[in-house]
Amino acid sequence: MDVYCDATASVEARVDDLISRMTLDEKLAQLGSIFASPLLEDGRFSQKEARTFLEKGIGQISAAARSSGLTPDNLATFANEVQKFLRENTRLGIPAIVHEECLNGFRAKGATIFPQNIGLASTWDTGLICKITDVIRQQMRAAGVHQGLAPVADIARDPRWGRIEETFGEDPYLAAGMTVAYVKGLQGDDISRGVVATLKHFAGYGLPEGGMNCAPAQIPPRLFREVYLYPFEKAVKEGGVLSIMNAYHEIDGIPCGASAELLTYILRGEWGFEGIVVSDYYAIGQLQSIHRICQDNAEAAALALTAGIDIELPKSECYAGPLKEQVEKGKVPISFVDRAVTRLLRLKFKLGLFENPYVKPGETAKVIDTREQRQLAFDAARKSIVLLKNDNGLLPLHKDIKTMAIIGPSADSQRNLMGDYTFPSAENFGSIITEPRGSAGNGEEKPDADRVEIPKVVSLLEGIQEKTAAGTKILYAKGCAVTGTSEEGFNAAVKAAQAADVVVIAVGDRSGLGIDCTCGEMRDSSELHLPGVQEKLLEAICEIGKPVVLVLVSGRPYILGELTAKIPAIIAAWLPGEEGGRAIADVLFGDYNPGGKLPVSFPERAGQIPAYYGHKPSGGKSFMWGNYADGGTKPLFEFGHGLSYTTFEFSNLEIKPAKVPLHGETTIRLEVENTGDRAGDEVIQLYINDIVASVTRPVKELKGFERVHLQPGEQRTVEFRLPMESLAFYNREMERNIEPGVFRVMVGRSSEDILLEGEFEVEA
Repeated sequence: MDVYCDATASVEARVDDLISRMTLDEKLAQLGSIFASPLLEDGRFSQKEARTFLEKGIGQISAAARSSGLTPDNLATFANEVQKFLRENTRLGIPAIVHEECLNGFRAKGATIFPQNIGLASTWDTGLICKITDVIRQQMRAAGVHQGLAPVADIARDPRWGRIEETFGEDPYLAAGMTVAYVKGLQGDDISRGVVATLKHFAGYGLPEGGMNCAPAQIPPRLFREVYLYPFEKAVKEGGVLSIMNAYHEIDGIPCGASAELLTYILRGEWGFEGIVVSDYYAIGQLQSIHRICQDNAEAAALALTAGIDIELPKSECYAGPLKEQVEKGKVPISFVDRAVTRLLRLKFKLGLFENPYVKPGETAKVIDTREQRQLAFDAARKSIVLLKNDNGLLPLHKDIKTMAIIGPSADSQRNLMGDYTFPSAENFGSIITEPRGSAGNGEEKPDADRVEIPKVVSLLEGIQEKTAAGTKILYAKGCAVTGTSEEGFNAAVKAAQAADVVVIAVGDRSGLGIDCTCGEMRDSSELHLPGVQEKLLEAICEIGKPVVLVLVSGRPYILGELTAKIPAIIAAWLPGEEGGRAIADVLFGDYNPGGKLPVSFPERAGQIPAYYGHKPSGGKSFMWGNYADGGTKPLFEFGHGLSYTTFEFSNLEIKPAKVPLHGETTIRLEVENTGDRAGDEVIQLYINDIVASVTRPVKELKGFERVHLQPGEQRTVEFRLPMESLAFYNREMERNIEPGVFRVMVGRSSEDILLEGEFEVEA
């Protein structure tokens, strides 16, 4: 038996043996990839096409579910046929890694759609993230998929950027906690049964110039290390992540895909990363086509491979003939090729693909959008909702309201509840669009892009109809589309509002990558006003004078201007996924008490950007008067903000010890009590400030959080253990260290709503 085929041999011995047998063409094939679609004929695996594209083997099958349009069970059959062909019809029989997106659910037809990441971050619940990614892992593995292109660990401080919805927000500590939980849940305890997580986008992608996707990021080294690299570092060191994807953009003239400092020296040299680095789709070729730092694809391949990109996605262009040319001309050492192949083969062996490349298609349905998984999606959506404003206790609504008006382009939309990397959002890749049901106020049925067939998605209107009493009259009017200039539906919306006792209006986004979308990848916003004529519709409804509940179904914070004062109740529902309509209805009627908190600040006006809580002492204000000449500097809703239908009191702050050794830890303890008349969740947030330091430090830094559920009158002790290592920063010499001194402790309900304060001292 060849050593590489011997399951009892060590992984390293098997890798060394296999590489020693490989030709240059076979090695380069492992560094490449191919979409599923070229391997299909009439929706089935084609031996003929496989002989054309897979003769020398292949490293990865790209975007298998999206590019094929196959359901998970058919995808499992396809994956088996690919692996069978590779095993039986290539010289060495090396299996392929199959990958797909899984940002907020496996991007496959019929798979469960959870809330978009910005909503998951609003839960402040890392345990929930682990449960969700465990489901994603089960679904992907059952369909024959081994790698997920998630999570997004980017820090996002500019809401103009369309991909802010894919992130865990503006704070490195919160984002790191969510990212590590995501990685652990997806990869599982045993990677041979897990799915490889892929951190992206490495690094600094979330602060592009002008909020424009892929634009250069102007990030100084200290900020880069302490904020933008922090979630990635934690996911490598604590999460054990096995794959990382480079970012498209450049930092100070060096595209991330050509940065050996990032991909080799920091990632592997400093952090000890041992997995694979995959290119973002087409990023290697962009070194020539967009960044213009090389003449052709051959030079691009040499730059990327030398910097540390191991695998080219989504198909073999640069790491094929062009890279072969560079190797044969002696411009790229074969050792660089072997280095990348070694990393990939090591992962394939760890995944168990050589021993067990196949799955059971008949078993797939047992783990695809089950009742339990839909319940989890429902729970996650409820936890993700943030109550931003509730003047005079308008919410929760009574279920026996005589007449309700449900208005807005997202009121009876299934499509608008989903983020950009869900299967139904990929319009150009086999999304299922079906006929809508008849709606109140519109008896005719016609094709409507608001409808999706698989999986069953519950709109807000449907959720409200399920909740209200039999005698409640519900008037529905769309009012307008998400985009466009037509106000044709305004009159019907105004009439519905005039006849109602309360108005619920749902406005926001259509998330996706298409030109008709308003947020998501490649869909950036210059002004942060509601798209189309939605703001005009909102103004018209507010002028009627009826109680209005605004539901923001969006991927980013939007600026409402003077309308904010006219709207008594505002809910941020984000992009809540397949159970979003029921979840929002539960919150509206008080069957669920909202406990979500903002992971990003909502600016009051676009000119405040970047508006984030952890600014430096000289930031957050205009010297010397504080405010702008034409307005304030404070955000409309701050990081960590979120209201409840009950009240909570914090008391009895204890910090022990008050004097802490340089490498010790202190314990911060407090009491939290539900002082209201209904059960609810509160997120206790711990902030720290280094009062005097050798370099400027943020006015506040999140260093702990815990979401607790309390019954009326219930009290609980919450404890944070704070290691002094968490206070380390990069000093003037760019060395990471802990400085002695006094630190302020702030505990509260948000970054602004601080209820308890204290101090401790780090001793030299």
